[in-house]
Amino acid sequence: MAAPLADRLRPRTIDDMVGQQHLLGEGHALRNIILSGHIPNMVFYGPPGVGKTTLAGIIAETTSKRLHRLNGTSSSTKDIKAVIDELDTLIAPNGVLLYLDEIQYFNKKQQQTLLEYIENGKITLIASTTENPYFYVYGAILSRSTVFEFKPVTPADIEKAVARAFSYLETEREEKYEIQDYVAAHIAISSGGDVRKSLNAVELCVLSTAMSDSKTRVITLERAKELSQKSAMRYDRDGDEHYDILSAFQKSLRGSDPDAALHYLARLLEAGDLPSIVRRLSVCACEDVGLAYPQIIPIVKAAVDIALMVGLPEAQIPLADAVILVATSPKSNSGVSAIGAAMADVQAGNIGNIPSHLKDSHYQGASKLSHGNGYKYPHDFPGGYVKQQYLPSELAGRSYYSYGENKMEQAAKAYRDKLRGGK
Repeated sequence: MAAPLADRLRPRTIDDMVGQQHLLGEGHALRNIILSGHIPNMVFYGPPGVGKTTLAGIIAETTSKRLHRLNGTSSSTKDIKAVIDELDTLIAPNGVLLYLDEIQYFNKKQQQTLLEYIENGKITLIASTTENPYFYVYGAILSRSTVFEFKPVTPADIEKAVARAFSYLETEREEKYEIQDYVAAHIAISSGGDVRKSLNAVELCVLSTAMSDSKTRVITLERAKELSQKSAMRYDRDGDEHYDILSAFQKSLRGSDPDAALHYLARLLEAGDLPSIVRRLSVCACEDVGLAYPQIIPIVKAAVDIALMVGLPEAQIPLADAVILVATSPKSNSGVSAIGAAMADVQAGNIGNIPSHLKDSHYQGASKLSHGNGYKYPHDFPGGYVKQQYLPSELAGRSYYSYGENKMEQAAKAYRDKLRGGK
């Protein structure tokens, strides 16, 4: 059985690779490290299909160490020990270069097994992961490694790989192809930054296209669209991309950028992730707009209720309205800052005793305990306000809430000052 096209066409040198110019471009750190021949322990972090495994193979060609490849999804502690057993033998006189793919699937104990040999230099580790290594890789290994983040490959770079793949297949299969306009561009865009996915699409286009009478395979745009995956977006509800999109969504709302907020909303909608949209949008209405425009809270709640009631795809309409409203509304985080300060006191044990006049007095015998005695009912006084102590004596004078500079809160401050005689 023939290997997948992505393996048959795998680059053999750094210059053959597409993308990752922030790491492998002329003068950049990782390129210089590889060319130096002195390979340190490294962790390659990034989405699938962006060159992590390919680069590890290229690095292996530059070192005199014995190469071992393990995959976290299928390897065990026994496999690690088999690698260790080769150390200091004629098989591996210069040590071992271990490429550990998907290291996040190795548990802490398995990762610890490698630690001693990484420490003394007998094993040089190149680990790859699609998950954030600071969450999934044992801290002691991270402290002895350099993390390099690989990024999705741009459509322009992937288009070069697609063109090379069609040319390679023409030679390999001894055939002639006529590639219609925009085929390569469509495959590049629809692959979502994954070179492997784009090469799979190329091979499928060739295999599914019949030879014409002129002994030519005409690769049409319609066929490319048919075989390319629907969405170029990466999205895993349990992975980093999920939280990165949500973070960008909320920060765009907070930053008053409706266009960016709508972009991230669209990505969440494409993934069908209504619960996350609803939660973040509701939080933003309270946390980031808050008291600058408090009426927004029931408005967003109504939009969210409609979205959940009608479901997708119609849900995008009320959600888009709510996103634009939140993004373009005045902002104030005075409420979240105030409760944060109050929570800090409570969690630190600064609570004090509730003043007696505020305690519950709706039971027989309360007055004998002085509970409720001396309480002044504000509505019995002009303006519905009377000065009295509400905080515990130990916290008297403590201030948690500071009025925001927006029109709504400044109006509330003016009203308060008027009640309190300008103080």
